[in-house]
Amino acid sequence: MIRSGIRVVLIGAALSGLGACHGAEDEEAGPPPVRPVLYTEAKPVDTIVFGPFAGFVAPRYQSEIGFQIAGRVIARDVTVGDVVKKGQRIAALDPIVTRFALTRAEAELADATAQSENASATELRQRRLIANGNVSQARLDSAVASRDTAQARLAQAQANLQKARDQMGYTELHADFDGVVTVRSAEVGQVLSAGQAVATLARPEEREAVVDIPEDLVGAMPKDAVFTVALQSAPDVTATGKVREISPFADQKTRTRRIRMTLLNPPEAFRLGSTITVELSRHMKPRFPLPATAVFEADGRSAVWIVNQAGDAVARRDVTVADRNGERVSITEGLKPGERVVLAGALSLSEGQRVRLADTSQ
Repeated sequence: MIRSGIRVVLIGAALSGLGACHGAEDEEAGPPPVRPVLYTEAKPVDTIVFGPFAGFVAPRYQSEIGFQIAGRVIARDVTVGDVVKKGQRIAALDPIVTRFALTRAEAELADATAQSENASATELRQRRLIANGNVSQARLDSAVASRDTAQARLAQAQANLQKARDQMGYTELHADFDGVVTVRSAEVGQVLSAGQAVATLARPEEREAVVDIPEDLVGAMPKDAVFTVALQSAPDVTATGKVREISPFADQKTRTRRIRMTLLNPPEAFRLGSTITVELSRHMKPRFPLPATAVFEADGRSAVWIVNQAGDAVARRDVTVADRNGERVSITEGLKPGERVVLAGALSLSEGQRVRLADTSQ
């Protein structure tokens, strides 16, 4: 009996100890801790800006011009930036060699003319003699062949003379149209081959904007949009540009694509080579841009944590995400201007949890 009493006492003491432990744990659990959070204020955006991108003004049409024959340059009458008129001389070659070729061609023509006349006279005499039976048919056939050969050589000599005269004209290079010299490629004393560029002429009446845009942004660029083009030296001077050409390949070093835009009625200040800025602004339905870390998925819906007016607790709010672009998202429904949205730690918060805000919004 004494032993049984001792057992009951020990069991009761043990149960009392366990009860005391549970009570201590309940006291220690208490309310959840206050969590510090980063936040941002929801600000609606109703305009999307594509750009800005830096570029320059370039001519739509330009040509590299050069001599049609080889030779040594003895004159260069223009330099970069000069405005030239159609027919104006650009450069000249030494004409000595071509003059000798012309003299030779004239001499060959004179010789061929004499040979042709002699062969024609011989053929005529042979015809008269054969009519009287004084020569054979073979002599007449030979005279006819000589006449045809001489006439062929005469035609060849005439063509060579015309070629020599044309080449004399090729010793001077003239502008084919009104334009501006954008590149100078040859100097006096330089020996050029046929077709080698001497200068580059651009037509200033049709200008376009040339910009390099990162390859990953080209897909988001509206093809039929009208861009705003502004001079970097005078941002108030603007023009409009429409995409004319998109390079099919990206530059291997910069990974950008070259875009050419036709300038629509640009001011005179848009001179060739001017540095410009190109951008596109479009109005859209108001939306709230946020970092992607602010949005989480719950019950199959996208949601964010909203900080209450007192700034000491959070509540979950379902939102509609319009688009995602890397580390940014756009919210079209579920937010109001000025509301404070938690930026990070969304998965570690709970409904009504007490929080402490950072000193400033992000």
